[in-house]
Formats: sequence, C-alpha cells, structure tokens
Amino acid sequence: MTNPAYDVVAIGNAIVDILATTDDAFIAEEGMTKGSMQLMFSPQEADALYAKMGPGQEVSGGSAANTVAGIAALGGRCGFIGQVADDELGRIFKHDINNAGITFDTVVRPGEPTTARCLIFVTPDGQRTMNTFLGASQFLPEGALDRDLIAAGAILYLEGYLWDPEEPRRAMRTAIEIAREAGRKVAFTLSDVFCISRHGGDFRTLIADGLIDILFANENELIALAEVDDFETAVAAIAPQVPVLVATRSEQGAIAVANGTRAEVPAEPIDAVVDTTGAGDLFAAGFLHGQAQGHGLEKSLRLGAICAAEIISHYGARPQSDMKALIAEKLGQA
Repeated sequence: MTNPAYDVVAIGNAIVDILATTDDAFIAEEGMTKGSMQLMFSPQEADALYAKMGPGQEVSGGSAANTVAGIAALGGRCGFIGQVADDELGRIFKHDINNAGITFDTVVRPGEPTTARCLIFVTPDGQRTMNTFLGASQFLPEGALDRDLIAAGAILYLEGYLWDPEEPRRAMRTAIEIAREAGRKVAFTLSDVFCISRHGGDFRTLIADGLIDILFANENELIALAEVDDFETAVAAIAPQVPVLVATRSEQGAIAVANGTRAEVPAEPIDAVVDTTGAGDLFAAGFLHGQAQGHGLEKSLRLGAICAAEIISHYGARPQSDMKALIAEKLGQA
C-alpha cells in the first residue's frame, strides 16, 4: 500500500447554498419542519420558494464538500467528487472549492437539470431549515469517479444525503470497493433522520458487512439507526459494530467510541449561535483531520468541537476564521 497523497477524499452533493434570515411564522406558513431538511423535486418548486426569500447570500455548500473545505482550512490535503451542471452555480461551486485548495475535477454535466441549490432559512435562534433541490448532483455516475484520486486518499468520506438517488448510490458503492482495495479507510455520515427512514436498511448492511470504519451521527440519527428510544442504548448497540463511532449532541458535546474505549468532550463555548448550518459537517472536518494526523479520540473530538463552534458563530457553512491560528490558540500550541 502506497502512502496516501490526500488525507481525505470526499464524495457528496455539489450544492450552492442560498441563505436568508426569516422568522418562525414564515417557517410555519410554508409548512416546513424547523431545523430539518426537505427535498424539492423540481426547479419550478425551488424557484417559487426562492422568490419568497428575503435578501440572501450565495455560498458553496454540500455536506461532504463543507467537510473537506474545513479540513483544507486546517491544512489538510483533500479531494472532492461531485456533479455540477454547466451553469453559473456550477462555476461558482468549482471556483470556491478549487480556491480552497481542494482537488475537484469531476466533468460538468451538460443540459438540465441545473446545479443543486439549497435554500436555507435561518431563524433568530440560529436554527437552519433547509430546502434542497438536488439538480445535477443526483446524477453523479459511476463513470465520473476518479479511481486514482479515491485510491490516493487515506480516508474516503461519504455523505448519507447522496445515498438517496440511485445513480450516485451505485457510484458510492463502487468507491467503497476502490478504497477497500487500496487499503484505505471509509468514513460515512448518516446526514439526516430522513436518510435513515429511507435507507436505514442499506446503512445497517454496510455496517454489518464491515465496510464502514468511521461512522458519524448526531443523537437523533443514532437513535433512529439503532431503532431504540434513547441515546446511550443506541451507543451500546452501534459502537461494537464499527471501529470508530462519533456522535454529536449539540450543546451537550460529543462522544467517540473506538474498540470499547470512549472519549467525550463538551461543546466549545461561543458568545452566540448565529447559524447552525454546517455544524455537523465541520465537526466531522475537525475529527477527520485529527485522525489523519494520528491524534487520539479526545483530541480529534476537541478539534471537531472547535471547528463546529467557529461555523455556528457566523452565517454559512464554510470557515471564515484562520482555522490554523484558531486551533493553535484553543489548544495552546505554538
């Protein structure tokens, strides 16, 4: 097995986020579930909701793309595979991710549908309610995979969101095979409870077959995956099935369990929660960066907590601080 040229190579939805502030009344009027993600199934539906948004800002997003952007900001070497269309949003996404120092060479998809977009409504308490039109991202074909790139990454990181469409689901299964053949680790994030409701059987099979080395979940996702009623019972059920389990609990911090050893960290304190968009993505960035650098569970968790705190202190799911300097300050390093 050759030394990896990349710390993490991720496969995920290539999305441009459009963020705007709103109030709880608007969320209720539009029939949204506050703090959750729902899919929009046509560009017309996305256009209609976009027309109701207040002034917003466009920021490249997508769960796994946010994670590798965070790792790159920490100094890690990353690659990304995801599908965009030949349109303005696709060009915005490519520019942003390449500008972050991330290798992204997936061939653009001509014609319709457009590049994916996520309309994010942020309420005064910082909660984000997401409405996603997957567009071109749900048509990532197996043939678009850069096999050499996948084999060159120490860790292959996959997002549960992309498991929903059939074509990228096949591509991710192939990517797992490529990573396994190259002797690399596979990390997987469950992404959302709705992903588990639709594909929990697939996820449990991946775990049972020993194909997942690092599993990321928040508290509700882990409970849904384990099909139990409380967090600790879920941890006890899932942790023995994966080499590393990482579970986040918002203001209650996070835990990791590896081969029976458990580590916990509190949430990193901040002055105010501005926008929770990308909190889990950046927690994964910090943790994976720590693992890629050979750190233990507790330090990797702490890195995750610091990254998550930085993200929720401003709008958008990409870091705005000098992350290397922030980590040095928080961990007391020179």
